Parts: sequence; structure tokens; C-alpha cells
Amino acid sequence: MEKLVIVPTYNECENIEAILDKVLGLPWGLDILIVDDNSPDGTAAIVERRMQSETRIHLLKRPGKMGLGSAYRDGFRYALNNGAEYIFEMDADFSHDPGAIGEFLKAAENADIVLGSRYIKGVTVMNWPLSRLILSYSANVYSRIVTGLPLRDATGGYKCFRRRALEGIRLDKVQSEGYSFQIEMSFRCWKKGFRIVEIPIIFVDRQLGTSKMNKKIIWEAAGMVWKLRLLDLLGRLE
Repeated sequence: MEKLVIVPTYNECENIEAILDKVLGLPWGLDILIVDDNSPDGTAAIVERRMQSETRIHLLKRPGKMGLGSAYRDGFRYALNNGAEYIFEMDADFSHDPGAIGEFLKAAENADIVLGSRYIKGVTVMNWPLSRLILSYSANVYSRIVTGLPLRDATGGYKCFRRRALEGIRLDKVQSEGYSFQIEMSFRCWKKGFRIVEIPIIFVDRQLGTSKMNKKIIWEAAGMVWKLRLLDLLGRLE
């Protein structure tokens, strides 16, 4: 396992077969790990059936809805324990185009983290309502001002980590979820001296299934940027 795509799922039965087909059909020898939070709609059962005929599909079944950040932390540990060198974060709903993985791998030749940015070349978001776009863009400006993190899209969730970056930070100290998880991971890697590169992506809102965004995630992100800044100023960012 050299290249692993981690896809957290909760009630993604409408998308899961298509995302498996797309990722496995790409020419870069990818493995895919589904981290499922006990989806009531049977997402994990679909993955288990596909695993019987495809060894590049992997599954972590968790007991309940434990959050995005927790899912990725478990996924990262799985990737490190199984020797992966390139570790991707990707949504299950095709808002992240799997076809862009080749551009991530090319950029990762000279970077530790590659981030797919919606705001590095104008605004490349499709099918979002204006209110959601304003919220996302404002959150990125806010986090950049508070933390100093030199990214246009710190909340972006389409990423590729080199193994050395994930080994270089304390995953057990990363506690946040949602938007704030993406900010925290990038901030911790940046403070450890790892090189982060943004590449442009086109983000398309999901066509099937239901968004997991809620007010709790928004407020957590608003507070987390100040916590990260304070820990850094106090020299307590481990």
C-alpha cells in the first residue's frame, strides 16, 4: 500500500459504489479506506460486499457517529500502520473530483502536504447557495487573520499528506472536528516546518445524500483558531 485514499462515511449508500469504482479505476495504483460510522443505510455492508472481490478496498467500522476529525485520525493511523506514503483525504459525495489525484501526486513531489483550494484562483465552487459560499470564504479569511496560516483555503478537505508529515505531528493531540479539524491539521504541520502547497480544484456540491454541516461545526471552528493561536503563543502546541 503506497497511496491510500481515506473516505469517511455516514449514510452514503447512494454514492459509495460510484466512488469506489472511480478511485479504483484511476491509473495510480490507489487503495481506498472507508471509515464508516455505523451508517444506518447500510453503507458498510456495500463496502464489505465489494471487498470480497477487490483487495484494494479497506474498511474501518466504528460503533457510531463519532465525527469527521476522529474518522480521519483513525484513518491516518491505519495508513501509517500499513506503510502508506501518500495519504489522501476525500469526501464520498464527489464534491472532490477523484480525477484530480494525479495533480496532487505531482505537487507532492516537492511538498509535504498538498491542499486542494477552492479560492486560490478566484472562487471555484459550483452549486452552493450564496450564503454557504459567503460563510466558507469568510471562515477562511477569519482563520488566516487569527492564526497567520498562509493558506487561501484552510478549511478545505481535499488533501494529500506525505507520510513524514503525519509522523511529524502528535495525532493524539488533534481533537477538533469538521472545519476546525482541517485548520488544525494544517496549522500543526505548518508550525512543525512542513511545506504546504495549494493547488486549484473545482468543488461541486453533492448531488446525492445529505450534507453533514451544522451550527456546532461552525462554532467549533470559530473558537479553535483562537485556541491554536494561544497554544502557539504560549509555546504549548505539541
